Amino acid sequence: MSRVRPLGDRALIVDLPDLRSVIALHAALAARPRGVEDVVLAARTLAVLTEPRRIDLDRARTWVERALAGALVREPSTRQPSAAEPRGEAGSAPGPADGSVPEVVIDVVYDGEDLPALERSTGVAVDELIRRHTRAVWRVAFCGFAPGFGYLVTDDDWFQVPRRPSPRTRVPAGAVGLAGGFSGVYPREGPGGWQLIGRTDAPLWRPRAARPALLVPGAVVRFREVAALPDDAAVDIPAEHGDELAATVPAVTVPAVTVVRAGPQLLVEDLGRPGFASVGAGRSGALDRAALRLANRLVGNHETAAGVEALVGAELRFERGAWFAVTGARGALRLGERPIEPDSAVHAMPGDVLRMASAEHGLRYTVALRGGVDAPRELGSCSTDIGASIGPAPLADGDGIVLGDETAGEIPPVDVLTVWSPPDDAVDVRVVPGPRQEWFARASLQAFYETEWEVTPDSNRVGLRLRSPEGTVMARSGDPGLPAELASEPMVPGAIQVPPSGLPTVLLADGPVTGGYPVIAVVADADLDLFAQVRPGQRIRFRHARSAHVLPA
Repeated sequence: MSRVRPLGDRALIVDLPDLRSVIALHAALAARPRGVEDVVLAARTLAVLTEPRRIDLDRARTWVERALAGALVREPSTRQPSAAEPRGEAGSAPGPADGSVPEVVIDVVYDGEDLPALERSTGVAVDELIRRHTRAVWRVAFCGFAPGFGYLVTDDDWFQVPRRPSPRTRVPAGAVGLAGGFSGVYPREGPGGWQLIGRTDAPLWRPRAARPALLVPGAVVRFREVAALPDDAAVDIPAEHGDELAATVPAVTVPAVTVVRAGPQLLVEDLGRPGFASVGAGRSGALDRAALRLANRLVGNHETAAGVEALVGAELRFERGAWFAVTGARGALRLGERPIEPDSAVHAMPGDVLRMASAEHGLRYTVALRGGVDAPRELGSCSTDIGASIGPAPLADGDGIVLGDETAGEIPPVDVLTVWSPPDDAVDVRVVPGPRQEWFARASLQAFYETEWEVTPDSNRVGLRLRSPEGTVMARSGDPGLPAELASEPMVPGAIQVPPSGLPTVLLADGPVTGGYPVIAVVADADLDLFAQVRPGQRIRFRHARSAHVLPA
């Protein structure tokens, strides 16, 4: 049975019977109305991400339900599939709306260390497994796990492959693996639990290319066995994937600011890179978006200009005169020997050093520099995504910061704003009921809203972890109609996942685009910035959102 539910106040999630239905609905949603930011696929779910200022969830839901009805009642095509198309359940779904189905051929050396174990567990000889893997026509069903990681399915002669009992802490980039009924290629080094059968040099992820992901939903993939890999991967790459967007890389100029002391995490951040979740890249961007917008306004920048996000003890030296503003956290700020005020435009002279002491209220400072930070853009943004390793590396001692030309006008005499300071006591956060509440016991759902949750020290830009000083945990409902584990499904910033430990984790800007833990609630978008400033040990209370823009569960 298909259901459309809210996934927060700016997204919808659709439950579908199977992967075939997911792919069919995705094809039916090809013509997007203005305001639909992205459509993200998973094994049995599909999410529609929206821009609230351009479309409300009621309109988006109507669009989805109309497409859903059409996709489910459509008669199967009588046209016989060609040899390039997979047959059967998943392959019967249509490809891209323009009728073009990209095809990618990937050369593989089949020397994976899990091949002997697979022969024992499946009863299929290694040579036969390789033969089936190379003869099968694969199609990218959806992307997730990491940017550029495509989940490949086939309707040819294939079988189920169990995941490893214990995931590896390191899987090399280019490793070709199997899990369940899927095949896939790791686009970068990282942990993983798939069974490894080979390796390739194919460029799976090129964030500065016109099409960053080599494998996109709907693409046809063929694997070709080779004895060895040349220095450059022998892979047929669609032309638009190989074209580098050189214009997005700034010319080398003299830095206007030098990092004297970076502190634990000094990052370049703008308002993020929406619209790429469908190929595995999350939104990222400033955790405190309001602070970045304010700082940019104060120095006459466009609100979208990139700034610097700082934690404890950062120090910046100005190599030439420049205007700047510090917003967000509250703590001692000094320019040279002179104390300065937050939330105000300040002019620095050459040689002045801006020092940001440990925050006394809140956690993260935001620094805007007139003209904005000029850094290489990946997927239209120069934000550093620590979860997906996209964007500039964190700034280090001695690094230079180049200024851009993102000015919108003169330095304003005053900025109209509500005086605000990061809260020090328990914080009330509005949430929308999550799409998986049936996974939790009724008493746990009640306790979720009654508990004062405490922020743990192991929180970061990927996720904020919570615990209960009283020992409260979210117990599962035990409903025999639910599976033992939830299939991975789309996630959004603000989604509150509950793993088997029963302790919630709030996904933040650098969180993954898919996840396999049930979501009990989703933070209202207007309150998401609060998580940039809550400190370890601080308490959080969740409250039901009351908004005309929030759909009922």
